[in-house]
Amino acid sequence: MKTVIFDLDGTLADTSGDLIAAANACFEGLGLGKLLDPKTDAGTALRGGRAMLTLGFSRVDGYGEDEISRQYPILLKAYGENIDTHTVMYPGAMEAVETLKSRGYGVGICTNKPEGLAETLMTNLGVRGVFGALVGADTLPVRKPNPEPLFETARRLGGDPAETCLIGDSDTDRNTALAAGVPSVLVTFGPSGEDMAALKPEALLDDYADLPDLIDRLFS
Repeated sequence: MKTVIFDLDGTLADTSGDLIAAANACFEGLGLGKLLDPKTDAGTALRGGRAMLTLGFSRVDGYGEDEISRQYPILLKAYGENIDTHTVMYPGAMEAVETLKSRGYGVGICTNKPEGLAETLMTNLGVRGVFGALVGADTLPVRKPNPEPLFETARRLGGDPAETCLIGDSDTDRNTALAAGVPSVLVTFGPSGEDMAALKPEALLDDYADLPDLIDRLFS
């Protein structure tokens, strides 16, 4: 079986608002106020907790790697407690997933979000059951851009790891697909969408309505 595997943050769902709120909770706990902006810093939010903490602390003096390490579990706790306040699925995402399934593709999620948080988010959004497998940042000893999480997701779907395609929104996803020797499709509607063409994926996706036919062409 051929499989189509999705990144989560910035690909299936815009999670940036809740991620930034969790990072700002850390900064506020230190008396620094809200150091990140939900709009202008959305791209950094989708790169994960450490990236947000690094950016925020770069805007004030006196905080380095040690404080980032101290704050990271605090951020994860704050995020887990308010994981779906602002998060929304991108328009047409689930319709495209259902169409892919109807055409015989296995569909799964491969994310660098911790597995437990990813499971909670997808369940809270009411869509976890649609995906046949979910592999997170801590499911295996390695994470993207190592290709093994992608391969493992395909295997859990009952698919051939050599016959999969990764849908993503970042250089991490592009590099994962390159390391795996499989095609990647990068979405252009996320916060960093204007940068995706420079990564030279096999295809760019402007609208989820186009994805099923695009996947058919990639596998033909």
